[in-house]
Amino acid sequence: MKTEYVERPDLQSDAGRREIERAGEIIRRGGLVVFPTETVFGLGGNGLDAEAAAKIYAAKGRPSDNPLIIHIAEPSDAKKYTETTDLFDRLALRFMPGPLTVVLPAKPIVPKTVTAGLPTVAVRCPSHPVAHALIAAAGVPIAAPSANLSGSPSPTTFSHVREDLDGRVDMILGGECEIGVESTIVRLDSPSSLTLLRPGGITPEQLGEFARVTLSDAVLNKLKEGETVQSPGMKYKHYAPKTPLFLLRGDLQSRIAYLSRQTGRFAVLAGGEEIEALSRHPASPVLFDFGDDPAIRLHRLFFLLREADKAGCERIYAALPETEGLSLALYNRLIRAAGYQIIETN
Repeated sequence: MKTEYVERPDLQSDAGRREIERAGEIIRRGGLVVFPTETVFGLGGNGLDAEAAAKIYAAKGRPSDNPLIIHIAEPSDAKKYTETTDLFDRLALRFMPGPLTVVLPAKPIVPKTVTAGLPTVAVRCPSHPVAHALIAAAGVPIAAPSANLSGSPSPTTFSHVREDLDGRVDMILGGECEIGVESTIVRLDSPSSLTLLRPGGITPEQLGEFARVTLSDAVLNKLKEGETVQSPGMKYKHYAPKTPLFLLRGDLQSRIAYLSRQTGRFAVLAGGEEIEALSRHPASPVLFDFGDDPAIRLHRLFFLLREADKAGCERIYAALPETEGLSLALYNRLIRAAGYQIIETN
C-alpha cells in the first residue's frame, strides 16, 4: 500500500486538525495509523475490530499470542472495555494520562485477537497531544503495539518508524517521543497490591506509594518454557538490533580493560567518563554517547541501538545497568535486546 506521511501535525491549525480527522477515519474503517506517544511510536488500529488487530500483527510480523494494548482518550473510558477497581482509579488519578498501562479483566466488546485470547486486556491513556487527538477523532479505542518490525528496537523518531513500516500502513503521523521506552505495565492483584509486568517511565518506587508492588520474574529473567504471556514484551526476544549486543557486568576499569582487548570493528554505548577513557584506547571502538543519567539513557536507548546497527560493526557492547528506579526499565530492555548475553569483566 502507499503510506501517507504527516511529519509534524499542527494541532492548532485547521489543516492539522483535518489531518487528524482523516487519520481517525482511517482507524474507524479498519486501517492502520502510526502515531507518536510520550513513550515510543505506536502502530494503531481499531481496538474493537478483530480484523484490524489481525492487520497490526501482520504489519509488524508479530506473533498473535502477544497481546496488544488499547489506548483510550480519557481514563474514565476504561470502564467501557474493562472491569475497573478502586486501585485503578487511584493509579489513573496520579499517572494518567501518562506512561502507565494497567491489565484488567476485559469486557466481551474487546476482540480476542486484541487480548491474544486472554481474559484480560491492557489499557493505557497516553499524554502525547497527537495521540490524544487521534484517539478522540477515531471515537474508538486504538489497539497499538510499538511501531517497529517485531523484535527490532522500538522507533522513537519519524525516520526510524518510516524505515520499518513504509508501505505497511495507511498513514504515519510524526512527533517527539519524550521518554523513549514503552510504558510501565502493571496487573492489579488485590485492592492493595499489584504486579509489575514491564518497567518503564513510572518506577516501582512511585507505584509503591499506592500499593504493595511485586516484581514479575519475567522483568529480570527469561519467561519459563510454556509460561503464559500476561502482557506485551514478555515472551519473545525484543528490542534487538541486527548487530549482536553484549552486556558487560563489572566496574568501569574492568570493562575498559575488557574492551581494550577486543579486535575488529565494534561499537560501545557509553557514558561520559567511559567515553573519555575509551577514546584514548588503541582498540578505537565506535562510541555512542549514552549519557550518564538513567532518564537520558532511556530516551536514547532505542535510537542508539538503531544507529549502531548502521555503523557496520561486528558487535555492540553496553554496561549492564542497575535494577532500581528508572534503571530497572533500562535493564529490562537491554537484557532482551542482548538475548541475555552477559559477560563478566571483573
